[in-house]
Amino acid sequence: MGNAGPPRFRPGSGNACPDRVVCAGVQLTHVTAAGGGRLAVREAGPPGAPPVVLIHGWAQTGAVWGLSGIHLPGFRTCAVDLRGHGESDDFGDYRDSARWAADLDAVLARTGPATVVGWSYGGLVIADYLRFHGTARITALVLVGAITEIGRGRPGGEIGPVMRAALPAAITDDAALAEFCRAMAPALPAGTVGDLTASAATVSHRVRGELFRRDVGSADVLTAVDVPTLVVHGTRDEVVAPAAAEYSAALIPGAELSLYPDTAHAPFLERPARFAADLRRVAG
Repeated sequence: MGNAGPPRFRPGSGNACPDRVVCAGVQLTHVTAAGGGRLAVREAGPPGAPPVVLIHGWAQTGAVWGLSGIHLPGFRTCAVDLRGHGESDDFGDYRDSARWAADLDAVLARTGPATVVGWSYGGLVIADYLRFHGTARITALVLVGAITEIGRGRPGGEIGPVMRAALPAAITDDAALAEFCRAMAPALPAGTVGDLTASAATVSHRVRGELFRRDVGSADVLTAVDVPTLVVHGTRDEVVAPAAAEYSAALIPGAELSLYPDTAHAPFLERPARFAADLRRVAG
């Protein structure tokens, strides 16, 4: 990212940007994913710099990473819109781990070996990828308020009271979805909450629901990780329980668990300076 400061990945900012056109320092491009659909990737930073791939959570888009204003000089950030989210196509099977793995593999084939960061549901996408492709294209992992499993009784997917209260209403009721966006990180400014809500509302009811209709365990996947891993979690996260982070960190060999005090579900938005420093340390 240039000396003028970090680009702002605002929700919907890609709407006016065709493929491979730079908008406010962000290059929107697409890769062909599993099943032939297109995944949007918002890229920023010097071409050829070490890549950092950013994966958002449920009912968000890659735009969320720019809301923090995180500045990573010397890196190229690649913020993915997951299938059915943001500028990516709505296509294929949302319940098949192999499809999610192939999607991330398509992005990493473009970027080359990268530090991969997954927030919330993004952690499950990373686990899907590791199950099928291992770490050959991953130099480091960062899990942020993340689940690595999903399904009843899965400790790596343990949710908190805010998530329990939001479901199932937030799948089809946009008012409930807006309340969820407010409650997941209550200290965020109203403008940021508004941006999160606007992004979430662009994701169809069908896609919102499909992402929960999975049952995936990942203990065997986590114990096989052999790259530096940082697990970041807010102590006041009531969307994904801190116990999910403790579970992941305990299984991943050598993983560092970094608990952010007085922080809820979005550490990169709530504590951007600390998160950027942690990310640079791992990615460097």
